[in-house]
Amino acid sequence: MNISDVARKTGLTSKAIRFYEQKGLVTPPLRGDNGYRSYTRKHLDELTLLRQARLVGFNLEECRELIGLFNNPDRHSADVKARTLQKVAEIDRHIAELTTMRDQLQGLADSCPGDDSADCPIIDNLTGCCHRRG
Repeated sequence: MNISDVARKTGLTSKAIRFYEQKGLVTPPLRGDNGYRSYTRKHLDELTLLRQARLVGFNLEECRELIGLFNNPDRHSADVKARTLQKVAEIDRHIAELTTMRDQLQGLADSCPGDDSADCPIIDNLTGCCHRRG
């Protein structure tokens, strides 16, 4: 298979495939006599795993670990599950942080009359200013 075929089958762009290859995330494809990359089913599986893992939030280094586990016939599903649960905990922390930020912003917006006045409790709060203009 050539890179166009792989891109079509995995939903990745050719540029993304070359990027993953450059980063050493996938098994290097063989090169034909013409210099073109030649891909196998294994490459499709690795690249599909990468695409799906990125879609659920795994970063490149975590994807490297997952590819390593994928290619390890002696892997234990417990290791894959543990890595996945670590990602879930990380996402939960991010959700909590985002919820706190949203609540703070909503509180600031609620404190502001949103009228034609130059006085703005949001600006005052964000600048740490405790006095009014004027």
